[in-house]
Amino acid sequence: MQQRTFYIASSFKNKNEVRNISKLLIDKGYIHTYDWTLNNRATSLQALEKIGQEELAAVKNSDFIIVILPAGKGSHIELGIAIGLGKKIFLYSPNKEVNNLEATSTFYHLPEVNKCYGEVEDLIETVIALTI
Repeated sequence: MQQRTFYIASSFKNKNEVRNISKLLIDKGYIHTYDWTLNNRATSLQALEKIGQEELAAVKNSDFIIVILPAGKGSHIELGIAIGLGKKIFLYSPNKEVNNLEATSTFYHLPEVNKCYGEVEDLIETVIALTI
């Protein structure tokens, strides 16, 4: 298998889930382009700019991205970048909140977005099946 690269977008409150999913994929031979969970919250505009540049480069350098819901505003920008660049996208909605008409986004339902539900193992299986 050719080594595939990935980026995971989510909110700080999902930091442990991001780390877990990243480890599972790395253990399968995938390469994480940037692990933002290693950062502390930015305390200056300069720090925000630096992190933004690193995250932008990571999305550009990835073969696919995973967005874990609930996600923050930065994650939605990363989703938009990935859509614009034609990246493969996996939207992980463990409790199917993505289908809640009151809270969902139009962009979650584009054909290029692969919606994944259930356990993390289900997400990993889907990612592997669609990226090998």
